[in-house]
Amino acid sequence: MTTTTESPSTTDTAPAQGEELRAQVHDAARRGQRAAGDLALANRDAKDAVLHAMADALLERDAEILEANGRDLETAREAGLPGSTVDRLTLTTDRVASMAEGLRTVAALPDPIGEVVRGSVLPNGLQLQQVRVPLGVVGMVYEGRPNVTVDAAGLALKSGNAVLLRGSSSAERSNAALVSILADVLRAHALPAEAVQLVPCHDRASVQHLITARGLVDVVIPRGGAGLISAVVEQATVPAIETGAGNCHVYVDAHADLDTAVRILLNSKARRVSVCNAAETLLVHRDIAEEFLPKAIAALRSAGVTVHGDKRVLDVEGAGASNVVAATDEDWETEYGSLDIAAAVVDSLPEAVAHIAEHGTGHTEAIVTADLRSARQFSARVDAAAVMVNASTAFTDGAQFGMGAEIGISTQKLHARGPMGLPELTSTKWLAFGDGHVRPAG
Repeated sequence: MTTTTESPSTTDTAPAQGEELRAQVHDAARRGQRAAGDLALANRDAKDAVLHAMADALLERDAEILEANGRDLETAREAGLPGSTVDRLTLTTDRVASMAEGLRTVAALPDPIGEVVRGSVLPNGLQLQQVRVPLGVVGMVYEGRPNVTVDAAGLALKSGNAVLLRGSSSAERSNAALVSILADVLRAHALPAEAVQLVPCHDRASVQHLITARGLVDVVIPRGGAGLISAVVEQATVPAIETGAGNCHVYVDAHADLDTAVRILLNSKARRVSVCNAAETLLVHRDIAEEFLPKAIAALRSAGVTVHGDKRVLDVEGAGASNVVAATDEDWETEYGSLDIAAAVVDSLPEAVAHIAEHGTGHTEAIVTADLRSARQFSARVDAAAVMVNASTAFTDGAQFGMGAEIGISTQKLHARGPMGLPELTSTKWLAFGDGHVRPAG
């Protein structure tokens, strides 16, 4: 057997390359700190003017964006990436226009910076105020989705934060084109272009350097699949906000209007399968299963959806359609991101809640019911960032909630939960106004 020895040049350069990448990320963070200091002084009019100018620039330069995105898509298809990944990566004229509209919506929102959260005057005359302030430097780690680049930049700017964007290599050209346009607008308005920066995306070590840049980066937000989110949350030394995967459920109660339930189910599942608010599991009360399931399965079949049913679903007369297969244990845990949905029959609302508690990810859960008591019970007992009553899971979205764009949907319980808009990108500081006040001894 022939053995080989690694050449000195390889062993010498690998650590050097790693140190160079670390220096790149940390230098970007330092530039971000300086930019955040400048942004903290910008008033609302200045920030809103930049947001509108960014929106205009995206529309004016959409050909440039789509050309870069086309090259990313070509590479993705050649690499055989899944259809759901390609969909998340794809930009169109309409999607660029939607990003621009998101920036305008953010501009129209109140500026959270300086908002007094609470205040009081102490008995000794000391005046206290707790006010909103920027977080500082926000690190974003995300997969695909070039729209996140613009959403994050717009929300960060309005809330006075600098943002470091570590997108995936699959969207490298798209992200570079978008950031170049946004940076040009910042320069034209005498604001630091370093408020929006890309972090190198071809080496996974750049993620590690970003999420461990304690003292340089104030918070990191992962946005993507469960693997990415877990890795960031578990390995970060910088405070991390967990944006969870979306194993969302639609529960059709015994008192549901069946036509309404079919509409909500189809919109929740098939509107756009690659997004985190898409429904992945259907739960049906046994009392209406015989009537509802054949209708639901036929409607799902017309939308190209495959149903992974438990034994009780398979046993329903008329459910033995070509788009129904037997579910496995793995199906209840799966965020498909495709035209697939798991389905089960449950005996009661508490059983549906228990199923969701065991398999859900705390993102969005929906109930379809005409019974107010069932709606209240479900809303109170389900532990999730958002609960929909007679509405599609697709509504869990910053824009739909009136926040403009969103920087992510948090499934944790500290600091922020649900769609994260402007207030969620702030911290607070206490201001105390005295008149020579000193604290008594003792």
